[in-house]
Amino acid sequence: METINSIARIAISLIFTTALAVNSSAGNAALAEPQERTGTPIELDFREAANKAINGVVHVRTVRERDEMPGILEHFFSPRDEEMEPEPEPEEGLGSGVIITGDGYIVTNYHVISEADEIEVTLHDQRRYTARMVGSDPNTDIALLKIEENNLPYIEFGNSGDLEIGEWVLAVGNPFGLTSSVTAGIISAKERTLGVLQEGDMPLESFLQTDAAINVGNSGGALVNLDGELVGVPTLIISPTRTHIGTAFAVPVAIVERVAGDIMEYGEVRRGILGVSIREITPDLAEEQGLDEFEGVYVERTVDGSAADQAGIRDGDVILEVNGTSVNSPGELQMAVSQHHPGDRVEFVVLRDGTRREFAASLIGMEEHMQMVMQQKETLMGATFRMVPQEYREKFELPGGIQVTDIGPGEFQESGMREGFIIVGVNNQLIGEPSHIVQLLDDYSGNVVIQGVYPDGNTATYRFSL
Repeated sequence: METINSIARIAISLIFTTALAVNSSAGNAALAEPQERTGTPIELDFREAANKAINGVVHVRTVRERDEMPGILEHFFSPRDEEMEPEPEPEEGLGSGVIITGDGYIVTNYHVISEADEIEVTLHDQRRYTARMVGSDPNTDIALLKIEENNLPYIEFGNSGDLEIGEWVLAVGNPFGLTSSVTAGIISAKERTLGVLQEGDMPLESFLQTDAAINVGNSGGALVNLDGELVGVPTLIISPTRTHIGTAFAVPVAIVERVAGDIMEYGEVRRGILGVSIREITPDLAEEQGLDEFEGVYVERTVDGSAADQAGIRDGDVILEVNGTSVNSPGELQMAVSQHHPGDRVEFVVLRDGTRREFAASLIGMEEHMQMVMQQKETLMGATFRMVPQEYREKFELPGGIQVTDIGPGEFQESGMREGFIIVGVNNQLIGEPSHIVQLLDDYSGNVVIQGVYPDGNTATYRFSL
C-alpha cells in the first residue's frame, strides 16, 4: 500500500510490512565479553533481560479491506486505470506489540494498526485474541490496544531519560513475521528529530537511535534495558533496502508511558502545547542570525495568541532551558514540553539579543492551539493562504492543505488560479500549512507545479516559473 507519507519519504521506511515469506533465523540470547580499561574481561549476560521481555511481546496481525489513496490525493499522486486495475484485495499486515498491564493493555505503533478493520494478537505461548483499539496518537506513532484476558505477563516501564550513549539494549519483536526474536545492540544517540511523522497535526519526534538489529515487522515491539524494562518502542529504520544496516529508531518510553496513561485515563492524549516553530541551531543558522553559541533551540515562528506568544517569547529567541533543564535540540525541547498537560505553567530561559531572560507560559490544549493555527495566514506573490477548513478536509479526506483566500497580481493569479482553490501539493510535495508554501517557494528558482481542488470538487493543476 503506497501511503501518503511515502511521497516525501524515500530512504526512511516505517518497519511495518505485509505478510512475507522470508527464510531467516530468529535472534537468540547472546553473550558478550567487553574489555574494561584494565584489560580484564567481564561477562555481559543478556539472558535474564531476554527471558523477562520475550513473554511480554506479542505478534500483531491486521487486515485492511481497502488499499487505495483518498480520491483527491490518488488523482494527483497515484493515478489508476480503472478499466485495467481490479478491485483491491484485503491487505494483511504484520507487526509487534508490548503488553504493559496484566489485564491486557498493549502498546504498538499507530502505523501498524491505522485503518485496520481487524486486529489479531498472538502471545508468545501462541494464544490468539481479537484486539480492539482503545486510542491512538498519530503525533507520536503510538496506539493502545486491549485484549480480554487477565494475569498476562507484561513488561514494566523503565526510564528512557536515564539511558546513556553506548548502553546495551535488546530489541524484541517479530522481524519478517518471525515471532519472538531478540537482538542486542547499543544506544547510538538520543532525541533524534527526523521529520518523518506526518500523520498528526503536531508530530512529536525525540527518537532513540540504536544499532540493535531491527527489521521490517519489528514495529511496535520492545526495546528493553538489561533489567528487562521497556525503554522504547522500535518504530522505523533508515535503509534503502528496508533491512537492517545498523540505524534504527524507537519512541522513548517516556513518551509511550505518557500517551498510554492519558488514553487510559481520559480516552485521548492531552498534551500541553507551547505554540512555536523551532529549528536546530546549525553553524549556517548561527551565522545567518548572528548567534555566538550553538546551544539552545531557535524559535523560527511564534503562533499568534499561543502560550508562547502570551508569555512573551518572540520570533528569533533561543530557548535554553525548560523548568531548569537545558535543551539543545528540537527533540529535547519537544520532549520537555510534551510531559505537561494543558494549563500547566512551565518556566523557560530564553536568549534574546545576547541576554538571558526568563518567561513562564501556561500551556494550552491541542484543540485551542489548532483553532489559532487555522486563523494564521501567509501571503506570497500576491496570494493569501490559510489552513483548509475542517469541512473540506473531511470532504476530500485531506491530511493537510491550504486554501487561497485572496489573490492579487502575481504568479498565482497569472497562472489562472482563483480564490477558494485548495492547494494539496507543490512540486509533488504535500502541503500541510501556510508556512510550508512560503518555505518551499520564497527563495525558489525554477518550474512550479501546483496541484489541488476547488470546493465544488473540480481538480486543477497550475504551472508557472520563478
